[in-house]
Amino acid sequence: MTSQRFGPRPFIRTEEGGGRGPIKKGKSYAFNGAFPPMWNPIAYMDYNNFWRTLDEMGNEIPADAPWSCQRAVEWDNMTMKELIDKLCWTSVAREFATLFVNVNVTSEPHEVSALWFLWYVKQCGGTRRIFSTTNGGQERKFIGGSGQISDLLAERMKDSVKLCRPVVGVDQAAGSVQVQTLNGERYKADYVISAIPPALTQQIHYSPPVPPLRNQLIQRVPMGSTIKCMVYYSRPFWREKGFCGTMMIEDEESPISLTLDDTKPDGSHPAIMGFILARKAQLLLNLTKAERKKKICQIYARVLGTDEALHAVHYEEKDWCAEQYSGGCYTAYFPPGTFVQFGRVLREPFGRLYFAGTETATKWSGYMDGAVQAGERAAREVMCAMGIIPEAAIWTPEPEIQEVPSRPFTTTLWMRHLPSVPVFLQLLGFSTCLTVVIAVIARKMCLHRGFSDNLILQSGNWI
Repeated sequence: MTSQRFGPRPFIRTEEGGGRGPIKKGKSYAFNGAFPPMWNPIAYMDYNNFWRTLDEMGNEIPADAPWSCQRAVEWDNMTMKELIDKLCWTSVAREFATLFVNVNVTSEPHEVSALWFLWYVKQCGGTRRIFSTTNGGQERKFIGGSGQISDLLAERMKDSVKLCRPVVGVDQAAGSVQVQTLNGERYKADYVISAIPPALTQQIHYSPPVPPLRNQLIQRVPMGSTIKCMVYYSRPFWREKGFCGTMMIEDEESPISLTLDDTKPDGSHPAIMGFILARKAQLLLNLTKAERKKKICQIYARVLGTDEALHAVHYEEKDWCAEQYSGGCYTAYFPPGTFVQFGRVLREPFGRLYFAGTETATKWSGYMDGAVQAGERAAREVMCAMGIIPEAAIWTPEPEIQEVPSRPFTTTLWMRHLPSVPVFLQLLGFSTCLTVVIAVIARKMCLHRGFSDNLILQSGNWI
């Protein structure tokens, strides 16, 4: 929902292929595709240039070594707010760019390094891939829930999985590693893989101590802030209106910034999943669960244009900011001036200790896909250290599952070549000047031609 001078505008994504007009004139607009439409031509140019420039800048950044980018230091020392202010000329583009940062990394534009955010978007496939529901980062879910992965793996490993045992010490000595837990248990292994958020490793005592750069790194990468909210209804009334359940709400008074349909595949348990993000999560932490539910249902009713949204049958939420063993969600982020200097040590092993976790991935970092990639890469690193596989095999990518392949996004000639606002104004100024010059020359030519004709006529009279 974009705040403009005429008031707030929530955007509601319709079912794929089913375009809809405004559902609440001046306030709510239905749309198809990754991004809401812009009807103001100046705002559209600004909007188009922002996404295009982000993708162009991202193309310059290597996914596996972003700090080696030619302009890495310059972009790392810049916040995303500074980049947004530099690229966006209209308030509507700046406001949606802020939402884009909030939604993707649960942080504020002034908090994150531009280099890190550009890399983050690039390694997720670009602006349209990361922000799309269909054919994008929000498309796929597991029937029965993704928790099944952990449950089934634990079932295979039987008694090898130990829960409720926070690690407090990692000691490396004599060709092995000892791991000590909070309840005093000790486990001995040849190698250890740590897959927890980098900042949480400060709660573990290491012997010998971790290298200085890693010690500095783990003090500089906070987690994002989000509260995940599930509102259940007796029926999926939004589908009956032709909406897929995705809402983008920019109104500052709204607790929710983004929603997705979370109804079960068989149509049971109709639900809208919403996210309270970044500054809003921090502001609403002191409310009660019931107070947050009321605010959420009210904004859904306002955006969807029906009081039916007020009558939820159940409400659940997960406050990730309160989680002791994650510290936040979805991922750790790099503040300005940190990614070039410290990002390179994220994956560097320390003796027999190796590092996984979604932050260490080079594709879909911050997502489950990235966590899986990182875990497989760390496992191959250990297998290489054990002499089981060659070093060249560590970064062998897993083939994409062809049952649900990602399809390429197409851009129109118009999207690729439409000028930015400043270029348009320059062209407008140049064309205006050219028009004035041509008019002056034409006028002079006409005056000169008229004066000559008079002379001829007078000459004729004289003759």
